Amino acid sequence: MTDEKIVIGVGTKYPLNGMLTIPDETNGLLPAVVLVHGSGPSNMDEKIGNNYLFKDLAEALAERGIAVLRYDKRTFVYGKEMRNDTGLSVKEETIEDAILAANLLRKDSRIDGNKIFIIGHSMGGMLAPRIDAEGGNFAGIIIMAGSPRKLEEIIMNQNNDVLNSLNIFLKMIAKKQIAALSSKFNNIYNLSDEEAKSTKVLGKYVRAYYLKEMGEHPSTNYLEELDKPVLILQGDKDFQVSVEKDFDGYKKLLGDTRNVTFKLYPNLNHLFMPSVYGEILKAKKEYKVAQRIDKQVIKDVSEWIYSV
Repeated sequence: MTDEKIVIGVGTKYPLNGMLTIPDETNGLLPAVVLVHGSGPSNMDEKIGNNYLFKDLAEALAERGIAVLRYDKRTFVYGKEMRNDTGLSVKEETIEDAILAANLLRKDSRIDGNKIFIIGHSMGGMLAPRIDAEGGNFAGIIIMAGSPRKLEEIIMNQNNDVLNSLNIFLKMIAKKQIAALSSKFNNIYNLSDEEAKSTKVLGKYVRAYYLKEMGEHPSTNYLEELDKPVLILQGDKDFQVSVEKDFDGYKKLLGDTRNVTFKLYPNLNHLFMPSVYGEILKAKKEYKVAQRIDKQVIKDVSEWIYSV
């Protein structure tokens, strides 16, 4: 395989370095995928602890004849500049660049323009149907460890999981903090856009508008209207999204749809790597353990792409 350096968004305010991984042996035009990150700033390899999910995906899929485009996330490169943008939404943070990446692939004479797919991981999976609808125009959508729920619901779920594992004293403190956060979240959709832009809900920088804008464009709306193939994957030891609420939530929403495929993997975590500790309080320790993406996941993804 060959790694070719590319730039997403040449001539825009936020050009991003990226990498196009091209298979060595090609028989005609290549199928290709765009990789879309989870939440928070992330480099093109989606480095989490000592793991590199996107680098793994790019190399393993290229070995199976599929070109892969990955790039630094906009907030990873321009976080300081974007931090004070009160109107920041997932559109500027993620969606625009994913569409630019898809268009860049379409201009490459080696790529089959009718065989360009999106792989969204975590929040990227939540956004993948919207990215497709707003200009990605992919041949199919792959959602890895995504969720049909709203982001604030997932955050509350994660906070409550942490709460349940604390001792009595810490639990009392945390309960008050979580109740205050819940109150902020419950009020988000009562705010006007301008009010939401001036209301901080998480830490120093995350404003209510970020969650409001995303919540007003739920992935369920896009998924219900989709008539193209979708592959939904999750590890059953994922403590960041839930099998019951998320994987099964997708099944309830789309289970009767002919062109949707579901895969649940035993003992894999949020990165589709073997579970180490399996609990949210030990997330940092979990991801410090250097691992590789499970081979069965790669096999299933590549075979699905070729079947579409």
